[in-house]
Amino acid sequence: MDRRRLLQLMAAAPLALGGSRLYAAPAASGNRLLVVFMRGAYDAASLLVPAGSDFYYESRPNIAIARPGSGPGAALPLSDGWGLHPALEESLLPFYERRQLAFVPFAGTEDTSRSHFETQNGIELGRGAAAGGNYRSGFLNRLASNLGAGRALPAAFTSEVPQIFRGDTRVPNVDLIGAGRKSRLNAEDNRIIESMYQNTDLHASVAQGQRIMGAARKEIEAEMKAANGNAVSTDRLEQEARRIARFMADRYNLGFVDVGGWDTHVGQGAASGLLSNRLGQLGRALAAYADAMGPAWKHTTVVVISEFGRTFRENGNKGTDHGHGTVYWVMGGNVQGGRIAGRQVGVKRDTLFQDRDYPVLNEYRSVFAGLFSRLYGLDQARLARVFPGVAPVDLKLV
Repeated sequence: MDRRRLLQLMAAAPLALGGSRLYAAPAASGNRLLVVFMRGAYDAASLLVPAGSDFYYESRPNIAIARPGSGPGAALPLSDGWGLHPALEESLLPFYERRQLAFVPFAGTEDTSRSHFETQNGIELGRGAAAGGNYRSGFLNRLASNLGAGRALPAAFTSEVPQIFRGDTRVPNVDLIGAGRKSRLNAEDNRIIESMYQNTDLHASVAQGQRIMGAARKEIEAEMKAANGNAVSTDRLEQEARRIARFMADRYNLGFVDVGGWDTHVGQGAASGLLSNRLGQLGRALAAYADAMGPAWKHTTVVVISEFGRTFRENGNKGTDHGHGTVYWVMGGNVQGGRIAGRQVGVKRDTLFQDRDYPVLNEYRSVFAGLFSRLYGLDQARLARVFPGVAPVDLKLV
C-alpha cells in the first residue's frame, strides 16, 4: 500500500480519542449525565421570562415575551413570577409540570470578557477568573478520571473531542451527524485499518469505533428508507437526540453534545421568529431524547448551559448583545424539578450587572460540584480534583 493511501485511511478512522486511558464502554448502569452546550450565548430572558418585572417590558419594547394570560404568544406561567417561552409549551412544559425540569437563573461564570471563545474555553476547562492552576484538562474528563473506569463510561457526541473531555482519560467521539455522510471506506479499507492497530493498545478502541460508526450508519440509512415510505417528519436535531439517547441508554453514562446558532444580535424575535424557532427545536430534541431513553430516563440528568447571557435591554437591531448571567436548565427523570432553583434577585435596573446584564449569583463550578456530589457521592477531596478551590453548592437538583 502506498504512503498516501495509508494516511487517507488513518485520517478516515471513525473514532477520535483524547488522553491516555482507554474505555471499553460495556453496557452502562446507574446515573447518566448529558451536558448540552448552547454555543453562541442564548437570550435567557426570553426563555425564562421575568414576567413580574415592569422593567423587563420597558427594556424590550419589541422582543419581550408577553405576560402570562395576556393572549396568543404569552409566556407560560411557572412560579415566583417567572414564565416560560411559549415555543416550549408542548415539549418542555410537561416535564416542568411533572417536576422533571428545573431552571437555575443568574447562573454563569466570573468571566466578564464577553468573548465567546474565552468564556467557552474557560467553562470547559472548569476554570475560574483567577489565574493559576493546572487546567490542561476539561472538567468532565477530570470527573471521569475521579469516578474511575468502573463507573464512568464517557462519550462526546460532537465532530471532534471537545475541550471539556480532553485530558488523561480517553473519551470516544461519536460523530453521529458525520456518520450520516456516505462512508469513504469499504470493507477492505476497514480491514486494513484494523490490521494497522493489531497488537497495539489502540486496537480495541479502533475496533469499537468501527462498530459504533457502522451501527450509526445503518440506523440512519433505515430512517432515510422509512422517511421515503412512512413520511418521517423529525428534523436533524431531533433525530440526533434520539440516537444519542440510544447510546446513552445502552453503552455510555457521561455524555456531551453542543448546539450552535444562539448569537442573536439582529432580528431575534419574540414569541415567534429566529430565537423562538431554535428554542422550539431544542425543546423537541430534549423531549425526543427523554422518550428514546426509555426506562433509563428515571436515572438520567440533562444539564443545558451556555457561555453567558445577553444584554437585558434590546439593541437597535431588535436583538441582544453579549451579556453575563444566564439560565441553566436541569432536566431528567431523577431531577427534583417543577421549580426555579438557586439564588435569585428581583429583576430591576439596580440589580443588573454593570447596568446591562443579569448578574451571576450561581457560579457554574459550584453548581456542578453540588450536582456531582449528589449524583456520584463525591467527597470534598475528589470534588477538589474536578474543581480546585471551589466549594460545592447543593441546590438539591437531584
